[in-house]
Amino acid sequence: MDDIPSHFLIAGVDEVGRGCLAGSVVAAAVILDASKPIAGLADSKKLTERKREQLSTIIQENALSWAIAEASVTEIDSLNILHAALLAMQRAVAGLHIQPDTVLVDGNRLPQLTIPAQAIVKGDSKVQAISAASILAKVYRDNLMVDCHHQYPDFSFHIHKSYGTKQHLAEIQQFGFLDIHRKSFNPVKTLLHAQLSRSG
Repeated sequence: MDDIPSHFLIAGVDEVGRGCLAGSVVAAAVILDASKPIAGLADSKKLTERKREQLSTIIQENALSWAIAEASVTEIDSLNILHAALLAMQRAVAGLHIQPDTVLVDGNRLPQLTIPAQAIVKGDSKVQAISAASILAKVYRDNLMVDCHHQYPDFSFHIHKSYGTKQHLAEIQQFGFLDIHRKSFNPVKTLLHAQLSRSG
């Protein structure tokens, strides 16, 4: 990012939850304040849960602007997960109260934006603003999953965060699927087809 002038306002954008079997996909956008550097920013997957939560608070207190947005299960099932993730990113950028000069997005695809943007593969480990966005999105979505566990106590959403772990798959087999499960994702998709075949 050496070619970007230092006075430019850079928004880092990342999403979390693309590979999950339930719940919304969440994106965050962050414009960091160059005068308030934050130590320890890294790809959220490489940080402990406690460290992520600490950094999330610091980011929210010190960033020039930040926003978190979602695309719902209904949108995931109707658009597909890629386009839903891009929609969440678009909403996160729109939620910033300061318009950045440029947007740097983790990955290799860009949401539709009116601001110049660049996709950066492994950006969450290369660009601090993207690292910050990955942390905000991860902490926010993990908290959503804790809420889902309270709502559906048969499912250990607070542990597996709705990823397709053995535990989660066993819970689906035992208790069936929920409204918050993504109907376009297996194994829910297969179970739905089986149900329809039996009822048909």
